[in-house]
Amino acid sequence: MNISSIVVKTVPKFLEEVVQSLKDCEACDYHMHDEAGRIIITIEGESVSEELGKMKIIEAIPHVTTADMQMAYSEDELDAQMEVIQNGDAVPKVLNDEDIAFNDMAYNGDLKTKEDLESFTRKFDKTER
Repeated sequence: MNISSIVVKTVPKFLEEVVQSLKDCEACDYHMHDEAGRIIITIEGESVSEELGKMKIIEAIPHVTTADMQMAYSEDELDAQMEVIQNGDAVPKVLNDEDIAFNDMAYNGDLKTKEDLESFTRKFDKTER
């Protein structure tokens, strides 16, 4: 199970309308908002792909200017990573390999720069953990 917090933004004149839409939306749980138009919600899903589907629903609500994921928790991923940490080396082998230049290492953690986010999430969901 994945749980993620999202900050939704709107302009103040549409705040009450957007808050009500989010409260009525089955894709998320509303938590709080401020006068500046920032709204805190959470979404849940069995996979990253399911969460992204819910993000699209939220982004499509009239007068939502942005919806940005802030924090994410993945129960299965956490359990798998804890096992890797407990059974593995403290430093990944690739970081100790002097034959690999750091310029050749790829960072894949920035979701905002992914051109095809849906393909990335399908690949991520299939990653052995």
